[in-house]
Amino acid sequence: MFFMGTYTPKLDDKGRLFLPAKFRDRLAEGVVVTQGQENCLVVCPQDVFMQEARRAQATPLTSRGARDYARVLFAGADEGVPDKQGRISIPPPLREYAGLDREVVVIGVMDRIEIWDPRRWADYSAQAQAKFAQLDEDPLQD
Repeated sequence: MFFMGTYTPKLDDKGRLFLPAKFRDRLAEGVVVTQGQENCLVVCPQDVFMQEARRAQATPLTSRGARDYARVLFAGADEGVPDKQGRISIPPPLREYAGLDREVVVIGVMDRIEIWDPRRWADYSAQAQAKFAQLDEDPLQD
């Protein structure tokens, strides 16, 4: 199952997020929330996070980029299981990193979900849409 779509749930007073109903079955066994790029948060099913963890673990410790990546990925990570109402907790340090208050934007991105501050998402999305409109070759080709 791929995650897709854009949703605008709200964080409650305790920093919990109601997951979009379409995503709940895939995330019922557990999630990992961590820092993403562009100051968003990434929510992965535990099995997807473990695949990424194994990939990071396979890189040599002598690679500075690999060490940096693993540190950011794991130091900011928080795991949990959605409650019966489909909520996950977003710890304060992660909310601060992503600039999250009450309003958020949740997007599905293939095998993960991203949580964005609405202003950051609007800025990023506008720039990405402009680049997308100008594509004249396959962006997935090296």
